[in-house]
Amino acid sequence: MIIKQKKKKLVTAIKVISIFFIASAIGWEAGNIYAILTNQKLPNRFNFIFWIERFALVAHLIEGIAAAFYAPSKRKNSIQYGTYTFFVGTVGLLELFEEKNGNLINN
Repeated sequence: MIIKQKKKKLVTAIKVISIFFIASAIGWEAGNIYAILTNQKLPNRFNFIFWIERFALVAHLIEGIAAAFYAPSKRKNSIQYGTYTFFVGTVGLLELFEEKNGNLINN
């Protein structure tokens, strides 16, 4: 019982952190695009951050697309669940796939 409660708290913490970081990555990329459009030069020390956030955005986008394709077979709204999975990442996919087995990740 205690393990299930800790697992649920951990999953919730991962969801909150993931939403924060993906929203931050979108903001970083928007700022970078704005800088490029206004011909501003960003310091080179930010290049590493941009590559990390781009990798994360692409990975979450792939997970969101996978969830959107798989969600209709679970009788879920594909756009809504794809967006949810984009923001929470792998946890959203795990929730979707584990519903099939009956051992939902949040139990």
